[in-house]
Amino acid sequence: MKAIKLAATLVLFGIGGFCQAQDAKSMLDDAFDAVEPRVIEWRRDFHEHPELSNREFRTAEKVAAHLRSLNIDSVRTGVAHTGVVGTLIGGKPGPVIALRADMDGLPVLEQTGSPFASKARGEYNGNDVPVMHACGHDTHISMLMGAAEVLANNREHLAGTVRFIFQPAEEGPPAGEDGGAAMMIQEGVLDGPNPPEAILGLHAWPGDVGTLMYRSGSFMAAADGLQINIVGKQTHGSSPWLGVDPIYVAAQIVTAIQGIPARHLDITKGPAVITIGSINGGVRGNIIPQEVEMQGTIRTFDVGVREELHAKLRQTVASIAEANGATATVTIEGYAPVTGNHPELLNKMMPTLNWAAGAENVNEGRLITGAEDFSFFQERIPGLFLMLGINDPNTPVSDRPSNHSPLFIADERALIVGVRALVGFAMDYAAASAD
Repeated sequence: MKAIKLAATLVLFGIGGFCQAQDAKSMLDDAFDAVEPRVIEWRRDFHEHPELSNREFRTAEKVAAHLRSLNIDSVRTGVAHTGVVGTLIGGKPGPVIALRADMDGLPVLEQTGSPFASKARGEYNGNDVPVMHACGHDTHISMLMGAAEVLANNREHLAGTVRFIFQPAEEGPPAGEDGGAAMMIQEGVLDGPNPPEAILGLHAWPGDVGTLMYRSGSFMAAADGLQINIVGKQTHGSSPWLGVDPIYVAAQIVTAIQGIPARHLDITKGPAVITIGSINGGVRGNIIPQEVEMQGTIRTFDVGVREELHAKLRQTVASIAEANGATATVTIEGYAPVTGNHPELLNKMMPTLNWAAGAENVNEGRLITGAEDFSFFQERIPGLFLMLGINDPNTPVSDRPSNHSPLFIADERALIVGVRALVGFAMDYAAASAD
C-alpha cells in the first residue's frame, strides 16, 4: 500500500484540525435522525429487489437519481457496466477520500419470511435462479446513500472532496465477463488530477448490532479459484487394470492436497485453506470415465505463503497423476488479494470509529477466511475495511445466519452506525492525517 499523503493536509490544518472536525460532527445529530428512516426505507426496497452481478440496473438508477437530487458535483454512471461514482466537493480545502459500497445480490432463494423478502429471479451463467441480498449489500448501498445525503447537506463543514463509489459485481462477474473493483479501477475511479488518498468500506456481519470490528493488517483472506482436470483412460468398471481411473486419481489428490497447509507451509506466517467443492466425472457405475473435473477454492493471508502453496499444489497434483499414468492440468485464477486495515490509517481514525459506534462497541476481530475485492482498492491507496454487526445480541452466536445463508437478515438498528462511520471518516480524515 502507498503511504498516506500527509504533507498537504499538514499545511492546511495543523494540530487543532481534529478538534474542529469533532465540533463539526457534533452538529450532525439532527441530520442523522432525519436520514435514518430513509436509509431503512432504501434498504428494504433494495432487499426486495436484488440484482445479480453486472445486472444491477434498477439499483444503479436509484443510486444515481439520489446523488443527483443532492446536487452532487458530478455523477458518473455505467462504470464497470453498472457502477455509479459521485463526487462531492466540500466547502473547505482538503484531500480527496473515497467511500465504497457494493451493490450485487446472490443466486440464493430467500427463506427469512421478511415482509420485504425477495421474490426476484435472474439469469446466472445461463440458468434461471432466485436472487437474494444474502450478504448485506442492500445495507451497504443504503448506508452510503445516507452518508452522501448527510455530507451533501452539510458540505460547508466538509474539508476536502468525497468520492462515492457504488460498485457492481463484488461477488464476481458472470462467466466470460469482467467486473468488480478491478474493472472500476481500470476505468479510472481512483484516477484524476486529485485522486483519493484513502478509502473506507463497511460490510454487514453477524456480530452484535451496531458494533464495528476491525483488525490491523491482514483481515480477510486472499481468494483463488481452483480447477483441476484429470485425464485417464476409459474402460469397463470390471477391468480397471485395462485403463487409468481418473476418479481414483482425484480421490488421492483431494486427500494429498490437504497435507499442504498442514505439513508443508509455515503456518506462523498465516493460515491457509484448500477446499474442493465439486467433483464431476463419469456417467454410470460400471464405466471408468476418461476425465474428471474438480473445482475448489484457496484462501491465504500472506503473499509468500500464497505463492508457495500454489507451487506445491501444482507439484503434488502432477506427481500423483504421473504415478497413476494419468495427466492433470491445474488452473488457478485469483479472485482477490488480502483485505486488511492500513495500520497507520486505522490508528489515526480510531477516535472516529469510537465516535461512530461508541468505544465499547469497537473491537479487534480475528482473521476471516472470506474474501473481498475491496482489496484491489487497497493495493492502490491506504484503506480501512470494517465489519458492522447486524444481529440482536440476545441471539446466540451459533443461531445467527452467516453471510450467503438464505436466512441472512440485518437488524436495521445497525444502519445508522454505518452511516455515522462513513460520514465520520469523510469529516475527520483531513484533520486526523494532519495531527
